[in-house]
Amino acid sequence: MCGRCSVEPVVGCWGEVLLLTSAEDLDCIPGFQQKVFHINQPAEFIEDQSILNLTFSDCKGNDKLRYEVSSPYFKVNSDGGLVALRNITAVGKTLFVHARTPHAEDMAELVIVGGKDIQGSLQDIFKFARTSPVPRQKRSIVVSPILIPENQRQPFPRDVGKVVDSDRPERSKFRLTGKGVDQEPKGIFRINENTGSVSVTRTLDREVIAVYQLFVETTDVNGKTLEGPVPLEVIVIDQNDNRPIFREGPYIGHVMEGSPTGTTVMRMTAFDADDPATDNALLRYNIRQQTPDKPSPNMFYIDPEKGDIVTVVSPALLDRETLENPKYELIIEAQDMAGLDVGLTGTATATIMIDDKNDHSPKFTKKEFQATVEEGAVGVIVNLTVEDKDDPTTGAWRAAYTIINGNPGQSFEIHTNPQTNEGMLSVVKPLDYEISAFHTLLIKVENEDPLVPDVSYGPSSTATVHITVLDVNEGPVFYPDPMMVTKQENISVGSVLLTVNATDPDSLQHQTIRYSVYKDPAGWLNINPINGTVDTTAVLDRESPFVDNSVYTALFLAIDSGNPPATGTGTLLITLEDVNDNAPFIYPTVAEVCDDAKNLSVVILGASDKDLHPNTDPFKFEIHKQAVPDKVWKISKINNTHALVSLLQNLNKANYNLPIMVTDSGKPPMTNITDLRVQVCSCRNSKVDCNAAGALRFSLPSLLLLSLFSLACKLA
Repeated sequence: MCGRCSVEPVVGCWGEVLLLTSAEDLDCIPGFQQKVFHINQPAEFIEDQSILNLTFSDCKGNDKLRYEVSSPYFKVNSDGGLVALRNITAVGKTLFVHARTPHAEDMAELVIVGGKDIQGSLQDIFKFARTSPVPRQKRSIVVSPILIPENQRQPFPRDVGKVVDSDRPERSKFRLTGKGVDQEPKGIFRINENTGSVSVTRTLDREVIAVYQLFVETTDVNGKTLEGPVPLEVIVIDQNDNRPIFREGPYIGHVMEGSPTGTTVMRMTAFDADDPATDNALLRYNIRQQTPDKPSPNMFYIDPEKGDIVTVVSPALLDRETLENPKYELIIEAQDMAGLDVGLTGTATATIMIDDKNDHSPKFTKKEFQATVEEGAVGVIVNLTVEDKDDPTTGAWRAAYTIINGNPGQSFEIHTNPQTNEGMLSVVKPLDYEISAFHTLLIKVENEDPLVPDVSYGPSSTATVHITVLDVNEGPVFYPDPMMVTKQENISVGSVLLTVNATDPDSLQHQTIRYSVYKDPAGWLNINPINGTVDTTAVLDRESPFVDNSVYTALFLAIDSGNPPATGTGTLLITLEDVNDNAPFIYPTVAEVCDDAKNLSVVILGASDKDLHPNTDPFKFEIHKQAVPDKVWKISKINNTHALVSLLQNLNKANYNLPIMVTDSGKPPMTNITDLRVQVCSCRNSKVDCNAAGALRFSLPSLLLLSLFSLACKLA
């Protein structure tokens, strides 16, 4: 044991920094008489057996003295004896004992030689300075770290330490600065400027600030620094005042059914705001509850230190298809103090889904299915049902059907109903009873996802579908359809165009067929109801509005003698050849010219013909000379479709009718005579006056432009 009355002890025998400079400074020094103890790690600490005695004095009678031990397995009796609360083998390498009265408090350290470090070094936690002795210089301020437990209760302020400088000048004062004094948060600590006693004014929270770095100095009466500043470290001792919390939820894990025992599902990690270097934040995990608890109440295990959840049942029990519910909910508890009963707890729910794998092949509910369909009909004819024990939300359940035999003409298709998983067998090409009244298909079913290696598709994954085709009365069919014929227009009424031909697909019923006209827009045709001969009832006109691009379209019906009768429709396309039966015509038929015009051109005429080439242009333009004097008008050819009308001399203001004769190139040709009305107008000062010439008014430039436009269209 080290004495406390040496001449100038600065560092204790076990490395502690003392608050006093010498035995002469004070007769009584508050605190533990000895601050550091060394004991060997025993095989076991025995319950209620004294380990050592601690001596503490606050120099005022130790009224309301209380002790706190850093381990919950120990306590200090009122006489200072440290005892174990139960038999225990390992507690770590260091214990701390905190003594406190209303007047003083101090910390003692118990070093267990040979002890095992449970989590870090408590010496590091409290940052005790254990250094080799350093000679104290004369007149230096002596300080040691101040240790203050968090969450202290009233009364405040309370003394927590003392700074000593026995050689300081008379009337000098202590001054304390730093964060927590004159810096935010201000006013937490203060110092008695005369005695050097350091006090705390309120409850501290280690989770807010764990260490305060303060500075002590001595000043004269004017505030001038005499000595210092010297660092003073205030360490807030952690208390277990924070429960573990799970911050990363929701926690959802997945594990494949049939997974081996020990398969890791997920990891649960909790957070504890207490000092991570102490047992206050040393967490242990366990499963408090499992829902449902079938087929075993212990389907899963959680690693108490890591928080890993793993499976602990055999793969056979982890079968999604036999489980009551493929979803498990675990109440996970995290407890600090390494899981001891005194530790605080926090809980969270882990949801674990047993995922499906394709370990069941789909099976048809029966080996044979029956279906009937009328010939000529299309659509779904039967739904094939299957059973599959796998998860309906996965590809391990969804079925894929294939026709593997009996469909050479590709008349059938099968698709999966996404809601029921049934196979919808459809006719996509109409069936013919007369060709085949029965069809047999072989269907196989598989899953979208591949089966697991030890499972295969068996005989139940194929089925036979027998399809019966029902005979119906089908309408007669025209052949060919459409029917086409070419005739000249204007052929004589009653001319035979063709004889249509329709046959009855119901060859086994021996029915008769009658014909009728269905659509004849111009009313030109007639059909013999017995033999189908088509003849004309009117003149065929290629230029009729019912003719499109020289083709006339009519529809006929063929009606059988069935009960009820069935009808077929045939189309007749008549291509009409052109004959020269339309005379050409001219445009425009009105023109204007000024009575004093220097340019004697009157108008450019164009000609058009409803017939087709060669019964149209080139056109021949002439003035019907028998009715007009020779020396007044002139007409000149421009091209095959246009000619220029001009004057040989100026005329008086009046209206003139000029007969124009135009002839096409047909054989024989056709001629048309049309009067061109020419208005000779008075043109003075850019004004055209045609009143005296008649009511119609078209300027000569306008007519020329119109004629040139028509000419350009023809040339194009």
